[in-house]
Amino acid sequence: MENRLIQSLNDIGKKAEAFVRIYPKILSILTLIALSTVPMVASNYVLEVLANTWFYVVLCLGLNIVVGFAGLLDLGYAAFFAVGAYTTGILTSHFHVNFWLTIPVAMCCSALAGIVIGGPTLRLRSDYLAIVTLGFGEIVRIAARNLRITGGASGLIGIDRPRLFGLELNQIHHYYLVFLVLAALAILASVRLHRSRLGRAWQYVREDEDAAEAMGINRVAVKLSAYVIGAVFAGIAGCFFAAKMTAISPETFTFSQSILILLGVVLGGMGKIPGVVCGAAVLVLFPEIFRGIGPMRLLVFGVVMLLIMLYRPQGIWPEKRS
Repeated sequence: MENRLIQSLNDIGKKAEAFVRIYPKILSILTLIALSTVPMVASNYVLEVLANTWFYVVLCLGLNIVVGFAGLLDLGYAAFFAVGAYTTGILTSHFHVNFWLTIPVAMCCSALAGIVIGGPTLRLRSDYLAIVTLGFGEIVRIAARNLRITGGASGLIGIDRPRLFGLELNQIHHYYLVFLVLAALAILASVRLHRSRLGRAWQYVREDEDAAEAMGINRVAVKLSAYVIGAVFAGIAGCFFAAKMTAISPETFTFSQSILILLGVVLGGMGKIPGVVCGAAVLVLFPEIFRGIGPMRLLVFGVVMLLIMLYRPQGIWPEKRS
């Protein structure tokens, strides 16, 4: 009798443990299903704001790999976003390439740009990378402004809308769902990378490069991998941004855009994936919440950011570090 009772308690304990293990996955799937039903009840304005939120979630998660996971300060992240957007824009508008075929090309171009910039500079320490990335961002913007193939200062117009199973994606609820799926994939990829061997190597390099090198970690290769993967995230986001807007200009990819994305990462909590998602949401939603007070909304937004940084200097949802 006593053995049966112990066996029953053990079985209950194993089932409870299994439930706790799969509970986050079930909750994530239910949340994704609930969010996918929003277009049925929300207005176009709400869908536009939420689509922008998911878009910035992808960008912030990409930069979080560079800044949060690997500890590299990147001030020119919008340049990779521009590389992806212009690659898709040029291929679809000038060469009439199918949108979906431009995505792998944009990923390769963004990765190549990351290797070209990160390869020589990641061997250096201190803040040299921040200065180089700042210059890279301006070089890309000025090049786009002066090249004929990019449309010059007027920008590139007439970018083809993508088609999916014969349906042209030309409504805001289409892009809400597209960016929602992209954000979910970005979260999944970030979680897998963070828990991987490479993710642990990024953390070691971030905390102490010398100690990591003494453990046999190739610090340059590890940092370069973070830089390139972050660039690929931005390149993919740029592809869908170009398709949604059907027109892009150099002024979309300014230094202030890079700072805005960095602000989302810092505000949410560098290295913490749920925190970065919250930071991206705050970045988009707060100015919209204060839209009713007119031009003063940016001042109020700035004061709110200042208060958050004063009382939560590590971000809204910081990473726990031992």
